[in-house]
Amino acid sequence: MKMIIKNTLILTAITLISGLLLGLVYEITKGPIAASKERAKQEAYENVLPGAENFELFSDFNHKTVKSLLNEHGYDSCSLDEVIVAKAKDKTVGYIVTSTSTEGYGGDIQIAVGFLKDGTINGISILSISETVGLGMKAKEPEFYKQYMGKKVEQFDIVKANAKELSEIDAISGATVTSEAVTDAVNVAVVYYNEVLGGVGLE
Repeated sequence: MKMIIKNTLILTAITLISGLLLGLVYEITKGPIAASKERAKQEAYENVLPGAENFELFSDFNHKTVKSLLNEHGYDSCSLDEVIVAKAKDKTVGYIVTSTSTEGYGGDIQIAVGFLKDGTINGISILSISETVGLGMKAKEPEFYKQYMGKKVEQFDIVKANAKELSEIDAISGATVTSEAVTDAVNVAVVYYNEVLGGVGLE
């Protein structure tokens, strides 16, 4: 009985110490991790709208309204995370819409889409992705994501090969699921721009 009590106390002490150490490590790394994520976002913003000098949160963004809008268009597996107003010399030069699809082969895929004043997609940056190396991860390669750039459409569609229409995107070979997830995330941004931001009246 004494041995059982002793072992129990030892295990309890080890558990408590381990918990405290994990908590300490979390507190130490929390700040640097957050700062790193913020830097990555800023770099993504600069990549999709390189002409902008500063970025501000869009004050009229409403999560409840967005959810209803996405459901209405059939994108209930996607979310719209934030909207950024991109400015240069105090004038709005475009918007950056961050969206996420939960339908990636390896989980969530989050992207940032940069729109020019007329609604043309200027750039795409993938913020988070965990797809298969050599297949789905090719979504991060310019050969794939540049297909969306320089276009102004109501919706993009994935095709197996030989895209002919402006709205068609060639799927990554062997990674159709990833291609469709990225395209859904882009379409979410397009829907929001066309139905909300397009009517704001940019300066």
